[in-house]
Amino acid sequence: IHAVKPRQDNEIPQAATAHDSAWDFFSQQPSSMHTLFWAMSGHGTVRSYRHMDGWGVHTFRFVADEGKTKLVKFRFKTQQGLASRLWEEQQVMAGKSADADRQDLWEAIEAGEFPQWELGLQIFTEEQAEAFPFDVLDPTKIVPEELVPVVRVGKMTLNRNPDNFFAETEQVAFCTAHIVPGIDFSNDPLLQGRIHSYLDTQLTRLGGPNFHEIPINSSIAPVNNNQRDGMHRQAIHRGRVSYEPNSLAGGCPFQAGISGFSSFPQPIAEDKVRGKPELFADHYSQATLFWQSQTPVEKAHIIAAFRFELTRIQVVAIRQRVLSLLLNVDKELATSVAKGLGLELPPAAHIVSNLPAPTYEPSPALSLFSRPGQTGIHTRRVAILVGNEVEADAVATVYTDLLSEGAVPRIVGVQLGKVITHDGKALDVEISLEAGPSVLYDAVIVAGGDGSVKELLADAHALEFVRLQYRHCKPIMAIGSGVTLLHKADVPTTLPDGSVDEAIILVDDSTLEDGLSNFKKALAAHRFFTRELDPPIA
Repeated sequence: IHAVKPRQDNEIPQAATAHDSAWDFFSQQPSSMHTLFWAMSGHGTVRSYRHMDGWGVHTFRFVADEGKTKLVKFRFKTQQGLASRLWEEQQVMAGKSADADRQDLWEAIEAGEFPQWELGLQIFTEEQAEAFPFDVLDPTKIVPEELVPVVRVGKMTLNRNPDNFFAETEQVAFCTAHIVPGIDFSNDPLLQGRIHSYLDTQLTRLGGPNFHEIPINSSIAPVNNNQRDGMHRQAIHRGRVSYEPNSLAGGCPFQAGISGFSSFPQPIAEDKVRGKPELFADHYSQATLFWQSQTPVEKAHIIAAFRFELTRIQVVAIRQRVLSLLLNVDKELATSVAKGLGLELPPAAHIVSNLPAPTYEPSPALSLFSRPGQTGIHTRRVAILVGNEVEADAVATVYTDLLSEGAVPRIVGVQLGKVITHDGKALDVEISLEAGPSVLYDAVIVAGGDGSVKELLADAHALEFVRLQYRHCKPIMAIGSGVTLLHKADVPTTLPDGSVDEAIILVDDSTLEDGLSNFKKALAAHRFFTRELDPPIA
């Protein structure tokens, strides 16, 4: 949308929503509220592309051979499990490794850890849709899984990387107007607009009307028509006719007839007008559904995200308008955000709908914690901090064990090159602390060895590394004297309430095996938000 673009006068800021024009638009477009809650939640700061679901957004139709029809929503559900980063991590990542998400996907595929998504369908009749408390043609609404279960029908596996990124990725044209027999469009107004706008954009971006003949865009099943001209034509047709009916070519080519594509003949029961149904005016009920379906941890993250975005807004009136919208979603939420902005709560925004606001039972499926996945520690990245005189046997043990179970351990040191272990052997450092910051890793192991720990203590990057691992609620294991680094970085070994922190694991040579087992359990769990404080203290 234009409002999210940089300012017209100075082109600032780029690639961000925390500015006046974006929230000026959002605050005057209450239909954006549901979407904003998804963006402000962990769903907007995913751990990687592999850890997010895909949503079809629009309602489509299934059309059977006999002409019967049902409505359908498409969903892709990640098999890696849902997982997210914290907002501070995203900010650091943008500066330290701007391509981290694409690199994560590429490296996982190269390593044979092929990401998978199951295709699910929510299928319902016209009569069911009429009974729903929302309009299924409204793209700002979802169909809760508790209302219509997701039926899983297939699986998509990304099993190879492109051979040439420009040829196979940059030239891809996802055209919403291209559908296959058995699927038809609905009267979703945004979908209708996309059918035209996507095609219009691709005509320009890919150089003309024959973009579908670029190899990566060509359909697997051949499609024949009478179109012959236009820029960048690839196919070479023989013969002298390009029309039907004809007698000069024996009537060929001719249309497939009833065996080809056909649309569902939907009767029009009402007047056709430039407007939206009354149910489209319900802007808050599904935002409330989303909010009430989150865990306390996720709610705290949403509050912090709104606070961050609105703190960057310079016009106080815009902040107040957003607060007035949030009041229509949840008073506790609005109060918490207002407190963080140092503002009093304004009156709630006027609700334009004349219909009673629908209510929903919380939907656990909307929480990131609902599907942690079954992949264990596969592709989890673990930093092993080392210096000269490191105790090599323990490093070799944890590195080999983690690698054998599908994790991605990395030897991280003060600088690239080699460190000399306590027994005089050379150990390769795979990345330096300066180039491999904490946000790139899901967990850290601080290796033992007095000389190694002394070297790490002298580098502020090492102290910052373990401090951020703690603040971002990730597992930490210290071997032997490695615990000294945690103490120096002011990393507590217990939770704020004094209880045991299961993700802080302290071991020595005699307890390494059990400690490593506990560390892997913590690594599979990903985050331990019981240690999170707002504001942070470590």
